[in-house]
Amino acid sequence: MAETENKRIPVMPEDVVAAAKAAGEPIPGSQDYPLHSEKTIGQYFRDQVAVDPYHEFVVYPDRMLRWSYKDFDDRTDNLARGLLAIGMEPGDHLGVWARNIPDWLTFMYACAKIGVVMVTVNPVYKSHELDYVLKQSDMKALCVIDAYRDVDYLQIIRDLVPETLTQERGHLESKNYPCLKNLIYMGPEKHRGFYSVPELILLGQYVDENALAEAETKFDNNDVVMMQYTSGTTGFPKGVMLTHRNILNDGFYIGEGQKLTPIDRVTLPVPFFHCFGCVLGVMACLTHRCTMVIVEEFDASLVLQAIHKERATAVYGVPTMFIAELNHPDFDTFDLSSLRTGIMAGSSCPPETMREAIDRMNLRELTICYGLTETSPVFTQTSADDDLEHKCETVGKRHPPVLVKIVDPETGERCGFNEPGELCCKGYNVMKGYYKMPEETAKVIDEEGYLHSGDLGMVDEDGYYRVTGRVKDMIIRGGENIYPLEIENFLLTHPGVLDAQVVGAPDARLGEIVVAFIRKRPEYDGEMTEQSIREWAIPRIARYKVPKRVFFVDDFPMTPSMKVQKFKLREMAAELVGASK
Repeated sequence: MAETENKRIPVMPEDVVAAAKAAGEPIPGSQDYPLHSEKTIGQYFRDQVAVDPYHEFVVYPDRMLRWSYKDFDDRTDNLARGLLAIGMEPGDHLGVWARNIPDWLTFMYACAKIGVVMVTVNPVYKSHELDYVLKQSDMKALCVIDAYRDVDYLQIIRDLVPETLTQERGHLESKNYPCLKNLIYMGPEKHRGFYSVPELILLGQYVDENALAEAETKFDNNDVVMMQYTSGTTGFPKGVMLTHRNILNDGFYIGEGQKLTPIDRVTLPVPFFHCFGCVLGVMACLTHRCTMVIVEEFDASLVLQAIHKERATAVYGVPTMFIAELNHPDFDTFDLSSLRTGIMAGSSCPPETMREAIDRMNLRELTICYGLTETSPVFTQTSADDDLEHKCETVGKRHPPVLVKIVDPETGERCGFNEPGELCCKGYNVMKGYYKMPEETAKVIDEEGYLHSGDLGMVDEDGYYRVTGRVKDMIIRGGENIYPLEIENFLLTHPGVLDAQVVGAPDARLGEIVVAFIRKRPEYDGEMTEQSIREWAIPRIARYKVPKRVFFVDDFPMTPSMKVQKFKLREMAAELVGASK
């Protein structure tokens, strides 16, 4: 870009602010910066229905299920009234523990329409994690399916909440979870102590038709609509509070980056419990009146079939998903000529994968997004028109309403062009905070309102951002964010573990894998092997958090001040994992 153009397009936060003031324009990052919408999600959805009620909104190719905007509006209205019927009120918390089934979406919108906060629960969580979330979130209702992979949801709930077998549904009084009053099974089957979805919809028919409008008067777009749990440096997952304003507008700007229109059909094999699915996917489609083509659980063959059958124009995924699709043995039998755009996010994209996605999948306008749950999540994105180099080597430019700065993690001083520092973001998209954790919130949002990402990066003179590393010890495994301290604290519950340190090691397929270094208790006489640790962990925590490799050591490398030198452990892990392949 020419020097004169650089002057016309300010990049540094202070330059952006100065340019806006000089032009008499709103300042990006400020609370009053005009956004796409100041409506709640329920209000916004009704407006989209009115434009074209019979336009397809949700398609599940494998279920032969198709909902128009009107179909979906009617179903979520009925479900919302059903939730009111069982005592759910604006501000209450309702958890959803399920894979990407149709009613995950209906509960999301039903909650949004009546001001109930939806708590997204990772479908691979097990009893250890669910117990924590139930308690920390003050969950009043929990919606579940029967099972997912190796996780028996119903059995876990029976074990954690035995009162479900003896108490009448709707009148639950749990000793361990005093806030929990309702359990809902997301299907037609009946289970003792649970409401079913058909029953809720039936109950909703007896609720006054004005009840939804009345509920809507009790909240606005600055109220929390969703809470997502992200592991933290404290070792305990934190509930990120996201508002209607946060995620609705973020979805809009994400869709703008892809040039989405109502004719687009977006294939979504990414999880709804994560922002990738429910914001980058669901909200972007809502704000651009697109059609969602949903694959319940990632399978390369099913994704390719869905694109082929539905003439999809966009597809989402992390790099490993695209690699699996491109390397599918029947790849050439699918017609992908309808594709145009989509999103690759979650981890850095190998240049060859990006090149193949563009050339072989026709994804000439594929975009890259960057952000974190605490920023709703996206605040930088490549454009559909960016060249291959920028799509592979950068995370794009900032979204217009936000300010992004890069600071020295030690001094807090702002960095210049191409100087590495911590990426920080300020604007409408910054979370309301961590639920019931004001101290932790204050650690990441500074006095100026900037959220500190914990990621290292830099910006060039053209305004393109690069992510170069992490301030925190976070591990990114196949798009999943894993915080070592959470796993370390979990490993310490094993009777034979004296101390544990967890790091990431490079992996060609997943980006990183989890590696644990363990010091044994001398007095423990049980089996202590890599296999025994893994077998002990698998039933207790989400499988993606289970250490792939376990190494036993007498001591950890330490600093003179007796702090563990994690960088040396990472070096050891890379060497040991590499040597064992």
